Amino acid sequence: MKMLEDAVRGIFQNHPTRIFNHKQITKLVRQHEPVLASQILFEDDREANRNIMLSVFSQLCESDDIREVDTGRFRVVPKEMFLEGLIEITSSGSGYVMNENHEEDIYISPYNTGFALDGDQVRIVLLARKQGKRQEGEVISVIQRARDEFAGTLKVQHKHAYIIPDSPRVDMEITVPHKSLNKARHGDKVVVKVTQWPDDAQLAEGKVVEVLGRPGENDAEMNAILVEYGFPTHFPKKVEKEAAGIHDKITAAEIKKRKDLRKVTTFTIDPADAKDFDDALSVRSSREGVYEIGIHIADVSHYLKEGTDMDDEAFSRATSIYLVDRVVPMLPEKLSNNVCSLRPKEDKLCYSAIFEIDKDAKVISEWYGRTVIHSDHRFTYEEAQEVIESGKGVLSDEVLLLDGMAKKMRKDRFKAGAISFDREEVKFHLDDKGHPIGVYTKQNRDSNKLIEEFMLLANRKVAEFIGKRSAGKATKGKAAKPPVFVYRIHDSPVPDKLRRFSGFAGRFGYRVSTSGEKEIARSINKLLVDVRGKAEQNIIEQLAIRSMSKAVYTTENIGHYGLAFDFYTHFTSPIRRYPDVLVHRLLDHYMKKGRSVPQNEYEEMCQHSTDMEIKASEAERASIKYKQVQYLEDKKGEVFGGIISGVTEWGVYVELEGNKCEGMVRLRDIANDYYEFDEDNYALVGHRTGNTFRLGDEVEVVIKNTDLDRKQIDFKFANEDFESKPGRNRQAGNRGGRKRSSGKKKGKRR
Repeated sequence: MKMLEDAVRGIFQNHPTRIFNHKQITKLVRQHEPVLASQILFEDDREANRNIMLSVFSQLCESDDIREVDTGRFRVVPKEMFLEGLIEITSSGSGYVMNENHEEDIYISPYNTGFALDGDQVRIVLLARKQGKRQEGEVISVIQRARDEFAGTLKVQHKHAYIIPDSPRVDMEITVPHKSLNKARHGDKVVVKVTQWPDDAQLAEGKVVEVLGRPGENDAEMNAILVEYGFPTHFPKKVEKEAAGIHDKITAAEIKKRKDLRKVTTFTIDPADAKDFDDALSVRSSREGVYEIGIHIADVSHYLKEGTDMDDEAFSRATSIYLVDRVVPMLPEKLSNNVCSLRPKEDKLCYSAIFEIDKDAKVISEWYGRTVIHSDHRFTYEEAQEVIESGKGVLSDEVLLLDGMAKKMRKDRFKAGAISFDREEVKFHLDDKGHPIGVYTKQNRDSNKLIEEFMLLANRKVAEFIGKRSAGKATKGKAAKPPVFVYRIHDSPVPDKLRRFSGFAGRFGYRVSTSGEKEIARSINKLLVDVRGKAEQNIIEQLAIRSMSKAVYTTENIGHYGLAFDFYTHFTSPIRRYPDVLVHRLLDHYMKKGRSVPQNEYEEMCQHSTDMEIKASEAERASIKYKQVQYLEDKKGEVFGGIISGVTEWGVYVELEGNKCEGMVRLRDIANDYYEFDEDNYALVGHRTGNTFRLGDEVEVVIKNTDLDRKQIDFKFANEDFESKPGRNRQAGNRGGRKRSSGKKKGKRR
């Protein structure tokens, strides 16, 4: 056992920035110490191996070599008093440093953040830890700024001008000398580039690099959101020039290098407003009861060459961003909407995954390679849905065949333990000026699920194709490793979060299992079906997602829990995701017998892609929030029904019925009692009356205020007095004298 402890300790020390569970460590021991693993670990007894590894973890924890950072998840113990990491600044001005060598985020009070801004790489000193309190730190220097451009409204005065950035997480005034205004006027929404960072003696100074427009104008506000999250509003001229130089005509010589599928029935299914068609499906009969199904993906890597300015820009962006009213593409329009887009009635270059599939939707054979296709028809999702429901229309035989296969594949996925998160999307009806005049929700239908299943199939099979091969021969007792590849992984649920979610769902009469991966998935799937159409649907779905780990890109595969796949990657959207471009390049490289690529280099690219994906999601949510505030601006004083979607020390969040707009009822606006925050039970409890506001309770609210600059909506309850009832909260006459609910109290606010 001592040898196993040494091996595990070495793995942790060699990966100081990683968090591991027992499955990941077991896999790495088998890879790096196969002889030792064969002597100590069992071949087919996962439970026995789990117990062995947890015993090793226990010993290493006792010796302070590693520390448990979450239930069943461990990392190496840092030895330094000085740490470096990214700082996240909250709207209250406090911060948290996310340091990968520390077992928890380190709290930075507003007085100790120095001149650090949200997202900066900082160096901190750990402060003396108070008993029972979380670890605190103080910023002593900024190592690297997250960005140097900020959007805000320009204020021009007699001697100087300045902006205060729009983001509530950036508490810094930036002065602008008159000579650096670049024709901007007082009141303009502008982008300012910092030229001199603040120190003890002076403010930050900058220059106007772009005038976005006037505050309230749709384009100005959407572009300001892009700047706030670090995305450019346009492509550099050198990138546009490179894109313009790309030839859109396919040569005969290029076609000869590829499998020619132009005579095979092929079609696309996309949103009605889409222009970047990056996937197409083809179908033809192979033999009795077997069909050849082609999943054809735009061959972006043919046009996007490594080392070019265009490739550098695509990597920097890493993803397209989908705001409420627009798509901000990863690639210039000539590629995304023209050369690479699989438009109907045009020959197009693709990287394809072609499968022989039988009538039971089982894959018999597979082929990967470069192709040329010709799409016969472009369906919108609505048009394809009409074919599925009516059984009639263009290419109805092909669409119905694929729909039947997709439903069988989906059923098999759920049987294997996949989880079904079919969330409703909030959409807006906009007028010609981009102002929201209506809100609606969009759900996945069979036509969406058809495309989803075949894209999942391609992503899974490509990952298996590379992940199950060897990069070389086994040598000196070490097993052969698969070549370095880009995977999309999803760890199993976080146990503590899952237990809390199970307890919350139980208050509504739903059962969620907390043990056994397949049983957890089965119970969550049943819950998501049972909750459909109920008032608590959205909050239950949100909390279910929060109980899950986050999917990320990495070179170290542990499988995808949510999809129940042992291997998974992103291969099917290279027009809008850079990891898919990497996957195309690596697949082509390895099919040509290329050697394994440097893991560290690709792991860094994976981390960057994950980071940019998160930023893109935040920008998308910010644009939705802005439109929600804008939609409710002229509805102040109106009464709406809603459901409590969040509970904090400073108030409750309420999501309105129908339009899904979310705002806050602040504690200072609840005047009938002194409320305590019960964190364990997601509740605020009245000290005198015992009146309780719980997550999921139904309430009625009035719109008190809307703030477009901060993207905030303030509500107040429709009535002054309240009565609590189990499972929901109905506003009524105050009956007082109710017993205060039990539960651990954490924090008091009035």
